[in-house]
Amino acid sequence: MIQTDNNLAELVAKAASDKKAGDIVIMDLTGISPVTDYFVVCSANSITQVQAIADNIEEQLREQGIRLLRREGYRDARWVLLDYGNCVAHIFVEEDRQFYKLERLWGDAKQVVYQG
Repeated sequence: MIQTDNNLAELVAKAASDKKAGDIVIMDLTGISPVTDYFVVCSANSITQVQAIADNIEEQLREQGIRLLRREGYRDARWVLLDYGNCVAHIFVEEDRQFYKLERLWGDAKQVVYQG
């Protein structure tokens, strides 16, 4: 399946939403970051929910034939990063999201709140 980067970010956001992720934001980093074009940032209420969201994103994208390049933080599950190349998902326990403040760190990026 051919995916545009924006479409990939939407798929990630939808998969997170399916597991009740909170405050899902798609950040367009095109021309801002040399590493990726999109971040999808979301929150969870617990470590268990962080893992469930990560698992669902991986499963949904795998079914679309989209390969995960790297996964970080799954064991501790306070902040899980799923790297799909041009789109990176960040799944946080809420307190850690408030601490790291990726949206403010990447404040130059266009940000869209996902309304699944």
